[in-house]
Amino acid sequence: MRFASKKQTIQGIDEDAGVSLLIVEPEDMWHANNLISAGDVVHAPAFRKVTMTTVTGSTFGKSVRTNLSIKVKSTFFDPLASELKVSGTVANENDWVSIGQHHTITLKYEKTDIKFTIWKSAGWDSVARQALKEALSEDRPEAIAAVVMQEGLANICLITEFRTIIKQRIDSPIPKKRAATTGGGGTTMSTFYDKTLSSLRHNIDFSIPRTLLLASPGFAADDFRTYMLSEAARTSDKALQRIAKDAVVIPSTTGHVHSLNEVLKSSKAKKILEDAKFSTESNLMDQFYDRLRKDDGRAWYGTQPVEKAVVEGAVGRGGGVLFVNNGFFRSMDVAERKRYVGLVDKVKEDGGEVRLLSSDNESGKRLESLGGIAAILTYPIFDLDEDGEEDEGGEAENDNMVI
Repeated sequence: MRFASKKQTIQGIDEDAGVSLLIVEPEDMWHANNLISAGDVVHAPAFRKVTMTTVTGSTFGKSVRTNLSIKVKSTFFDPLASELKVSGTVANENDWVSIGQHHTITLKYEKTDIKFTIWKSAGWDSVARQALKEALSEDRPEAIAAVVMQEGLANICLITEFRTIIKQRIDSPIPKKRAATTGGGGTTMSTFYDKTLSSLRHNIDFSIPRTLLLASPGFAADDFRTYMLSEAARTSDKALQRIAKDAVVIPSTTGHVHSLNEVLKSSKAKKILEDAKFSTESNLMDQFYDRLRKDDGRAWYGTQPVEKAVVEGAVGRGGGVLFVNNGFFRSMDVAERKRYVGLVDKVKEDGGEVRLLSSDNESGKRLESLGGIAAILTYPIFDLDEDGEEDEGGEAENDNMVI
């Protein structure tokens, strides 16, 4: 997904003009579903069935293409078809439809870029802006890094569920006598590996934990991994050591990008791709449930206990994590949305981590069973579920008292 105008920025959003975006790949539908909430207004191309009358007075049905603005009531994302259905009432009248009529716009990837515009009913708050930033970013947290290479050629790529992004191509001819030395004193192969490693770290953000695939014919990928490990040892670079140690080597027929197709069809690569998308969230949820079983005072769920912990600053720097179902930010209740946005902003301000989870994946379903909100605290608190209210006699009120 990208802005329809090169002048548009996340920081410079005009609330009155809205935000116009282009659908450029199937994956954009998932992000559009996260961006569009009930109460928003969406303007996009649409097909409308209308009744036409001939000169003889007979009628027939016809589907016409038009542009409509609708006030959103609901959305439905079909991941298999990569389609997003946005339903609501028409907000602008034209020749084919009247204001207030119900209509469903279907957003999907087509060969030509499709433009749609969003006006946020609650404004572009921090959560909406973060969702927009993620939609516009090529580097998804779940993306896999890959280097497809052969002697003298390397293609550095990011692989998402729907596409492969070529970030950099390194072409460094290697003479037949590989032992020939360069002016720098190293072999031409080590110079090539050095260029490849430098470009890899420049183009791929490894501060986000991600798997690295190394593919090549022969031993180029193995040798490059060995080079990474030796450089990590030489420079005492623990981050590079982790990247190299966790890298997965898979054979390919060539070092050209098209060989990625065969690499990704391997059982090893398929397993990595399946696990990558939700591995981070799953690991964090595992940590939450582990603490919940231990009952160590650092795992809480439910709106009120979590809200108390956030207010106290207990979900901050040093391991604090807030889990929130992204459905809360799509509520037509503006006050409810602001409540959860405030929690997200407070945790980020305190240096904690925020994970907005979708019910479409396993981690989101686990969170949904807990009421849609949970937190790992940086220090234990044991009384967050106590309301602290007492009657005049000093005894706690009991709403379930039988008289």
